[in-house]
Amino acid sequence: MDKAKLTPYRLISTLLLVAVSLTFIFPFYWIITGAFKTRDAIMAKIPEFFPSVWSMENFDKLFINPAWQWFANAVIVSFASMILVCLTASMAGYVLAKKRFAGRALLFSMFVAAMALPKQVVLVPLVNLVSSMNMHDTLWAAILPSVGWPFGIFLMKQFAEGIPGSLMEASRIDGANEWQTFVQIVVPMLKPAFGALAIFTFINTWNDYFLQLVMLVKRSNLTISLGVATLQGEYSTDYGLIMAGAALGAVPIVAIFVAFQNAFTQGIALGAVKG
Repeated sequence: MDKAKLTPYRLISTLLLVAVSLTFIFPFYWIITGAFKTRDAIMAKIPEFFPSVWSMENFDKLFINPAWQWFANAVIVSFASMILVCLTASMAGYVLAKKRFAGRALLFSMFVAAMALPKQVVLVPLVNLVSSMNMHDTLWAAILPSVGWPFGIFLMKQFAEGIPGSLMEASRIDGANEWQTFVQIVVPMLKPAFGALAIFTFINTWNDYFLQLVMLVKRSNLTISLGVATLQGEYSTDYGLIMAGAALGAVPIVAIFVAFQNAFTQGIALGAVKG
């Protein structure tokens, strides 16, 4: 096959994509480098695009605050939400896709409709429910509301539709019960969907500033995003300290994406084909 020729259209498209990519990457680069700059370098009239002096001062000040506790809280909340959402969404999606029962279409329609509801609409009853369970201002208050995420159920249901029914029938003929069929047949077939949903859930929970702001009060229970927000002063702001907190908060998101990127891209590709 001949190599693609360098046409004006291809050249312009490539340059445009590079420019857009740099535009999105630059804020992340600025945060990372800013975390290692001195206060004078950050506040200088002529900005330093590359630190002339690398300093750990901002991270030293960050860890005087309970930054590790905030970071640990955010990791616990995000990982617990990711696992619970993947577990509940896969089971619900499988049932909605492969089981026939009265009200199945109505139930799925309710999940789809719930995807259009903003979180602020259900916030008051959600807070009342969590408070009645004596979980307000605990990490569970930030974890449990994400369980049963309608988008996760929708995603898993769409993928489960593509599982051949003959595989499940064969497993039942071999003597497998419903749980064994789900674990041994359905779960491996949903691996790409698990990768995509894991990334979506982790990032959504990690960045869910609004819900965590309402549910968490004590300083020791804050997540990294809430904790960094408390570092802003009323009359002055230490931007280096905030950049260090933001850089620390970005590490798990990058790590999760790198860990699940193959399953994520495969899931997106399969979803595109199904569409």
